[in-house]
Amino acid sequence: MYSALDIDLRPGHGFGIFEIGSSLWTLLDTLRRHPNAYPQIDIKYDPDASSITPVIVHIRPHLDLLFSGRHQRLSTICIRKLRDPNPSVTVQYKDTVLSSQTEVLRRVTVSKVFGPTYPIRGSDELRYPGIWFSFDEDGLETHPAGDRLQEVKRIIIFQIGPEGSNTEPSTARDALEEVSECLVMTGELAKAVVKVHEGVTLHFHPLATTAPLHIRLGETTAQDLTLDLGPPLRVHYKDDERMKIHSAVEKNDETGYFYNYFQHGIDFLISESTHTVRKVILHTNVPGSPLFQRYKRCAWEIEGRPEDDEDDTPPRKRFFDRFETISHFLNPRPPPSPRRMVLDRTDEEEHLNLPNSETQLHGFDGIILEVFNSSQVVSVTLF
Repeated sequence: MYSALDIDLRPGHGFGIFEIGSSLWTLLDTLRRHPNAYPQIDIKYDPDASSITPVIVHIRPHLDLLFSGRHQRLSTICIRKLRDPNPSVTVQYKDTVLSSQTEVLRRVTVSKVFGPTYPIRGSDELRYPGIWFSFDEDGLETHPAGDRLQEVKRIIIFQIGPEGSNTEPSTARDALEEVSECLVMTGELAKAVVKVHEGVTLHFHPLATTAPLHIRLGETTAQDLTLDLGPPLRVHYKDDERMKIHSAVEKNDETGYFYNYFQHGIDFLISESTHTVRKVILHTNVPGSPLFQRYKRCAWEIEGRPEDDEDDTPPRKRFFDRFETISHFLNPRPPPSPRRMVLDRTDEEEHLNLPNSETQLHGFDGIILEVFNSSQVVSVTLF
């Protein structure tokens, strides 16, 4: 499963193929493509708030990967059960093997390799910028706390704060915080600002040096998308006509094709006659929902109208807001009995079994919200 070549420790940055700041979608997609190397994977989250809950990916028996709640970025890596032989794991830092089946990692070794560090009041851990060594795990300790032969039971890797501030307990980074912008995010979508009836503005990392990309309904062409975003991961021709029965105007069901950018969490429906963008679909990648892990999370924001011409901060509602909040934002005076459709995305997936496979479609002027349980919006369709 592991080898010393691909599990090097990089304090503040990662461990082997696991890089701090990587997206949940990217990492799970990588693991899915290597089932023999990573056969046992558990995903844990809070089902009552799965759109904003931190996600833990447990790769048995050695790794716990913590992803931030809002942007689903890898923030903390915990390496545990260093002596478990099923399978065995070798940990190295630069050219030094720290732990293996024949090498026990002890306090004295950590001190020799990493040098002195600040003591932490009330804690027996050895903490350095971007990495902690813990001697606490289930079971009895064979050496008292502080003993130079004390065995390391867990190694924790996390993002380094400003000027290495993680060495001080008073300024230690909260494991549940969002990950700061880092190199691994370069070229990835940071957020998508939606303007109803107009289009969407895409902001990419690094935010300070990358110009926003404007996608306009009825204007942006398929060629524009290819030039600006690269070729889509998939081109899918629209062949589902089931919604046609609800359409009063035949031209609204003009045939077209989809550009699927799974890595950005976005679909574009392209007109077959004009080859311009007709619809934009933004996916939230909510754990437990039918489309979880099919698309990367798109951090969308719906922008309202500014109060006046000098208003530089128009109101917005975001992907983590509850449906009731977004609904009132889009339509402050809803009808007494709002209309909605029920969609079961597993109707054509015979082998997919979910505790709750249904979502509800709520239509507004120029926009459709797809809502999962607990009032979580799993996708936004702009048309």
